[in-house]
Amino acid sequence: MNCPAPVEISCDNMRFLVTHNPTNATLNKFPEKLKKYGVTTLVRVCDATHDKAPVEKEGIHILDWPFDDGGTCAGCTCFD
Repeated sequence: MNCPAPVEISCDNMRFLVTHNPTNATLNKFPEKLKKYGVTTLVRVCDATHDKAPVEKEGIHILDWPFDDGGTCAGCTCFD
């Protein structure tokens, strides 16, 4: 399965890495890719499609903050 390349976005003093949505079947290499970019916290903004444990085992904290496709997140100020 081909996955789109990650896209990095900066806003003020924050960096965001936008990635594909892995599944348990594609999760085996995901933490390695995240660490390559220095990711320390993963925010899932869609419905969870994978188990947190393998990612958290690699020292990456996961937050779940789902919202509807095309919707906005309350409190986002970077692009106001």
